[in-house]
Amino acid sequence: MTDAYTALDLEMTGLNPKMDRIIEIGAVKVRGGKTIDTFQSFVNPGRILKENICHLTGISDEMLTGAPEMKELIGPLITFIGEDVLVGHRILFDYSFVKKAAVNYSLSFEKRGIDTWKLSKEFLPDLESRQLVFLCEHYKIEHTAHRALGDAQASSDLYRKLAELFYEGHEEEFEPKQLIFHTKKEMPITNRQKERLYKLLDMHKIAIEYHVDKLTRNEADRIIDRILAKYGR
Repeated sequence: MTDAYTALDLEMTGLNPKMDRIIEIGAVKVRGGKTIDTFQSFVNPGRILKENICHLTGISDEMLTGAPEMKELIGPLITFIGEDVLVGHRILFDYSFVKKAAVNYSLSFEKRGIDTWKLSKEFLPDLESRQLVFLCEHYKIEHTAHRALGDAQASSDLYRKLAELFYEGHEEEFEPKQLIFHTKKEMPITNRQKERLYKLLDMHKIAIEYHVDKLTRNEADRIIDRILAKYGR
């Protein structure tokens, strides 16, 4: 079985890698079944968090004030992961956010991964849930839920537990699989877009949760289109 890997988990502003952003990174480097190093950081997403995200994660806007932006963290994170296989619960989801950030800053990030959610679906079909919280309770795994480093460590512990129980005779299912997520580089908002957006916000007395200077061109276009659809030209 794979006993050298990095377990990865992220907390985000939402579930859409094309529109949402990372707010916390947690990664656990494992060798021979033991954690040898960790990577953890809050990330300033350039927007105000929604109430449900604050409630779920316990992360507040105040906690992200002064945190580094993703452009400062993506290089160190990729260096930390190195050539490792990724392990995580629904690992393609977390991978997609990191891959998007890597592409935006002209970095390469191609990985293979092992998904503990898929393994639990394969080997534990009768359980009522395959959420990480439930599986950790089922196997008495210590878990700080909905925080990136806690979830990364729990995913690593769950992977080792599943391998202990099911690896023999099912080696193929535990093989790392290529992670695939297609994305294009996003460019920063243009001055023309800023001027137009500020004008619309002022005209219609709209408050948004985004910091306009931190938007990409695509994000700015989507916001402008939503304003025009609601209020007209």
